[in-house]
Amino acid sequence: MFKPTIGPIIGHTTTHHARIFMRADKQGNAPVFAAIRYRKSGTQQWSASTFAEPDALRDMTEVFTLNNLSSDTEYEYQTGWFSPMNPVHTVDSVAELPLQWPREIYRLRTRSSNALQPKAYIVGSCRYLRMTAGVPVLPHLGDRIFASINQLIEGAQPPISATLMTGDQVYLDDLNLFAPDREYKDILSKYRAAFSQPNIQRLMSGTSTYMILDDHEIEDNWPANAEPSDQVLYRNAMAAYEIYQVSHSPAHELTTNEKVNRAKLEHYWYQFSDADIEWFVTDSRTRRNLSADDRRILDEAQEQALIEWLINSPARVKFVVTSVMFYPDRQLLGDDAWKAFPEQRLRLLETIRTRRIKNVVFVSGDVHGSLTSRLTHSEDPDFEVHTIVSSPFYNSKLLPYAKASTFILDRPLARTSTGDYQHELTSPVISEDNFAHVVVETDQILVNYHDRDGKKLQSISLKLR
Repeated sequence: MFKPTIGPIIGHTTTHHARIFMRADKQGNAPVFAAIRYRKSGTQQWSASTFAEPDALRDMTEVFTLNNLSSDTEYEYQTGWFSPMNPVHTVDSVAELPLQWPREIYRLRTRSSNALQPKAYIVGSCRYLRMTAGVPVLPHLGDRIFASINQLIEGAQPPISATLMTGDQVYLDDLNLFAPDREYKDILSKYRAAFSQPNIQRLMSGTSTYMILDDHEIEDNWPANAEPSDQVLYRNAMAAYEIYQVSHSPAHELTTNEKVNRAKLEHYWYQFSDADIEWFVTDSRTRRNLSADDRRILDEAQEQALIEWLINSPARVKFVVTSVMFYPDRQLLGDDAWKAFPEQRLRLLETIRTRRIKNVVFVSGDVHGSLTSRLTHSEDPDFEVHTIVSSPFYNSKLLPYAKASTFILDRPLARTSTGDYQHELTSPVISEDNFAHVVVETDQILVNYHDRDGKKLQSISLKLR
């Protein structure tokens, strides 16, 4: 057996279930099979192997499910692929073959159901990887920060539950003026290059990773800059996105036999939970309505699902991921973010305020700068919302970093008849490559920002109520 050409990537993980993404490769016209097996760490007996036949229509990728797992438990797993000599083999018959597994053994940990137990996450966005003629240029620079993340994870207490990548995991338009990627094969090549670098590959093989797209998964400022000819680009970009970022996420339901139903996908936004902490990961990019009479950054169904979740979820802490910034607004170029959709933003804020919803934190990236900020209401002392912004993993030399002067901080975010929504930075603005290590404790959220070498830049405490 050969090791995966991409992956493995641990995707959505619960107390009893995990999704594992991997990619095989074509072998001419010969059949190709992928396989996985697992065991509890410290035991010798492997599970029965699960086999699948990857499809070229999905770029030879497969998403396996591990089911009926024990909570808060470390497992080891192996995965790989092969092409048998006999061309008439099936998924059932290859189970009888003697197989030599790749020697790599990977590890995953299931979620704990223990409420009030501290939980930790890695959060980041915007990982630039320039390619020329299909070849990555200095790829180690874009992969360097993931070595530091891996080092932090190894000794982290509490252990890291998940990595949240909140947009621009790939830059399809890295040479947008000269040679933007539009062809499906070129877009797939970019994903393969981005996800096969050694440090990010190691990270994703050992820690569950949740992703959501932003504009550079398509093109800069999509869809405001879209032209009629871009429909082919969009179709190709979304096909690749669904293969490499959505396939292992909770956006896909399970079939009756607990396999990922890749044939059915209603939307890109999704939810997941980690004991008494819940996440709502929004799609703030592909469901926009830019018409003057009903401007929306989230479509109506998504907004309604988000509001119902905010109101009805019993979670102690509610994280809302939006790839573009919820607040504060930028002085320039803010029309690509929530600044350009003030009515919808105000509806969400008024829901949180009037329903007395506590401990809501908006998490985003996009701006190539990191910060935390607090939002209050001039006439309602019970209202408080926080934001955590973490960006970039790696910046292009062509793009500036954000700084404090980038943002509008000298006037209210919104004025209403019942009072003003006022915001303030609760941290300096970080203007270098970085990632966030977010720890949810009993009475606070601790946000630790680290530079690309792992050095702690600052630590901010957001008090819980």
